[in-house]
Amino acid sequence: MKKAIVFLFCIMMFALSFTLKEEKVTIPKKSIRFRIVANSNSIQDQRLKLKINSIILPMIDELLTSSNTIEESRNNIENAIPIIKNEISKYTNDFKISFGKNYFPEKEYKGVEYDAGDYESLVITLGKGDGNNWWCVMFPPLCLLEAKETDLDDVTYTSYIKTIINKYL
Repeated sequence: MKKAIVFLFCIMMFALSFTLKEEKVTIPKKSIRFRIVANSNSIQDQRLKLKINSIILPMIDELLTSSNTIEESRNNIENAIPIIKNEISKYTNDFKISFGKNYFPEKEYKGVEYDAGDYESLVITLGKGDGNNWWCVMFPPLCLLEAKETDLDDVTYTSYIKTIINKYL
């Protein structure tokens, strides 16, 4: 009898896993994304991408903290591009910066899927731009808020099976 209950439970979990769909989220039309694309996936290139991110993100935070509208954010970003170029050139001269409509592939972040498409964005491409990238939404300042979260001990663990059971029972 116990084997039959376990077997039925496993079949139910298997069937439920096919009915669950990823959540699709559309980023608001009035938003500005930020993306840094590494030259390659080598350890050196990925470290450089993260180093550039650690330098540029606080600059953007400072720029956009005073922005109340998307127009102010655009102006602040455009005015800061020479400063951003200067900072990046301290670490590499092989980069491009594009501010405007740029293509973003479909992304998944924290279990949420973001549609592919052309988005207003600031994109920094290091070298050939063949590596993994780092991205976020600058306006509204979603990545800036997340970057300020420093309490790493406040992690929540959940059980996938418990989540499914709670959802359907």
